[in-house]
Amino acid sequence: MSHDGVGTRPGRGAVMRAAAFLTTGVLALPVLAGCSDPDPAGKPLAGQDIAPAARARIADGGTLRWAVDSVPETLNTFQSDADATTSRIAQATLPSMYRLDESGRPERNEAYLESAEVVETEPKQVVLYKLNQQAVWSDGREIGAADFAAQWRALSGKDSAYWTARNAGYDRIQKIERGDNDLEVRVTFARSYADWRSLFSPLYPKEVMGTPDSFNDGARTRLKVSAGPFTVRKIDRKGDEIRLTRNPRWWGEPAKLNEIVLRAVPRDERATELAAGRLDLADVDPAAARRIAIAAPRPENPSASPSGTPLMGPDLRKLTPAQRKDKERFHGFEIRKSLEPSYTQLALNGGGDGPLADERVRRAVARALDREKLAETVLRPLGLPAEPVGSHLALSGQAAYADNSGAIGGQDTAEAQALLADAGWVPGGPVKEKKKGEKAAGGEVDKTGGSAKKEKDKDKDSGEKTEKAKKDGEKDGESTSGKKSDDDTYIVGEDDKGADEQDGRPLAQDGKQYGGKQLSGGAPGAYAPQGTAAPAGAATRQLAKDGKALTLRFVVPDGEGSGTLRTVADRIGLMLKRVGIRTEVTKVSDESYFKDHIASGQYDLALYSWPGSAFPATDARPIYAKPVPAADGSLNVEQNYTRVGTDQVDQLFEQAVSTLDESESRSLIRKADSRIWAAAGSIPLYQRPQLTAARTDLANAGAFGFTAPVFEDMGFLKKGAKGQPAPSAS
Repeated sequence: MSHDGVGTRPGRGAVMRAAAFLTTGVLALPVLAGCSDPDPAGKPLAGQDIAPAARARIADGGTLRWAVDSVPETLNTFQSDADATTSRIAQATLPSMYRLDESGRPERNEAYLESAEVVETEPKQVVLYKLNQQAVWSDGREIGAADFAAQWRALSGKDSAYWTARNAGYDRIQKIERGDNDLEVRVTFARSYADWRSLFSPLYPKEVMGTPDSFNDGARTRLKVSAGPFTVRKIDRKGDEIRLTRNPRWWGEPAKLNEIVLRAVPRDERATELAAGRLDLADVDPAAARRIAIAAPRPENPSASPSGTPLMGPDLRKLTPAQRKDKERFHGFEIRKSLEPSYTQLALNGGGDGPLADERVRRAVARALDREKLAETVLRPLGLPAEPVGSHLALSGQAAYADNSGAIGGQDTAEAQALLADAGWVPGGPVKEKKKGEKAAGGEVDKTGGSAKKEKDKDKDSGEKTEKAKKDGEKDGESTSGKKSDDDTYIVGEDDKGADEQDGRPLAQDGKQYGGKQLSGGAPGAYAPQGTAAPAGAATRQLAKDGKALTLRFVVPDGEGSGTLRTVADRIGLMLKRVGIRTEVTKVSDESYFKDHIASGQYDLALYSWPGSAFPATDARPIYAKPVPAADGSLNVEQNYTRVGTDQVDQLFEQAVSTLDESESRSLIRKADSRIWAAAGSIPLYQRPQLTAARTDLANAGAFGFTAPVFEDMGFLKKGAKGQPAPSAS
């Protein structure tokens, strides 16, 4: 999980899952044969942009200096404090049985695996792996059944001495045996497991997985044995870098580069480091990307939406003095762009006794949103496909994807108002004066079992900002109509200036019908029969119930790299105002955003991201599982930070992960997604943009999209050589 623009990964429990989604592979499910209807999975919205070039055009040698978010605390991806850099290192140095293709569906990794298939289903599921006979560890030992068995025992969950962050799938294995020869591995499952292809990626040697001590401590700071095109030569924590070098025992195509240096560089410093010649490759934020793109404007990625606009706008001929300086400063660099295999969502906290505990209010919020406009706000200025995400469980192009947003419906002001009326929220009703420090309408119970924070407890650690909100909004190009409330939060739309417009355009058309049904005990005239026209101004009047105004606390991070999220939050606030819901935008520090607010349930609305997965029955289940009471009286939410779940969704996940019929599994996953949409605990918005600054002579690296990097093919072009045109995803 991540929130856009913030480099650190939040939450110990969530970190491993997020890294696993992005790097360990996803299930390759074939398109339904003999079906006349188009595959609802569709195609990826954007392809990779890596300046592809044949190996013959790439020079031998050289060092690639690649910016990352951190020097990882551990090199063991199965530990709770592993991060994205841990996974990047594992991709370059360890075996993976499958790796992602351009559609987010893993293909068999021929370097390690000749074949893998289910050879028995009764009485037990048995998968037979046939390994590449050349595959060896860096100490010369063959990769084999002993490594598979050691990893299974470590991750099965049966031995608590292993400090593992996840064991999904491994806990369903009954035994692992050598096959007819040393190159065959037989895996027998105690319970059928549809997502068996997700296992053993990455695969660690038995020297790491064999004992609790070696698992817990041995692989944290070094990998004595590896089996990839690169090996870990040195981790320099003081110098904030990891040095990878060619593996002399690598049996595949030899790596073109001599070394890859992964340097931990904060996002807001990367443009400076690129200009100084200290980096060759770095993911950057939109502001930095626009500066760098001036130096080498490129044609649009062929897979981008035809309605997208160029990153730098339509006219690069008129440059300001600062832009001319950037053109010189970033000479030799270009921006490569795609969409990340992850999406940003609006989370609605349904826990506690706040207004969002009512499904009707959550559905009203969903119906108030124009998701197309939100996607356009973020992606269109970057020249990327501005299409909203239609699934919680996969992304366009992945086998399990289907647009199930129809389960809740599109933007509809009248329907949103009707739902709010049905829930008892009265336009212009009496409101008790809110005392200073009192929450508006949100619940106060911390459903994870921790103590709830009081509103007056705005200490330095929480990092909440107030006066800075408007200044930052103006800096990031946000619409900032609003005013500061008595308790030092920022209320969107309270000054009515520009409240009904977004970038000069109306957020919703006036004159829509307001409908609802008469509820006993309601204020006279508060509700009208379905189809009755709303009174003038009703759409923007504050809603109230039992003397409390319907105001939702919208928590956003305040870091320099989170301007996009703050802009989206402001747009959402204006859209909600159209149906009578006010939002209090509270800015908090990046460090406290997740742990002190999202994970602990101290929010009503929030924006953060999840990776897409083609193993949703395994990987997404903890995110949408129904919270259950724990033995100590707290609520076990796993990774369901919205605290919204149903028994039916849980049952559909279990059925999907237990059937070996791939078509049936996909169908069950899509049904689960429809139910998740209907519950309205979270609303997918858009795929996150991926903007990568790269040296123009660097080939086979950049914005990878779904595709896993092929480390041995990365390198710098020979003098006079040119890369191949980027392939179209269409």
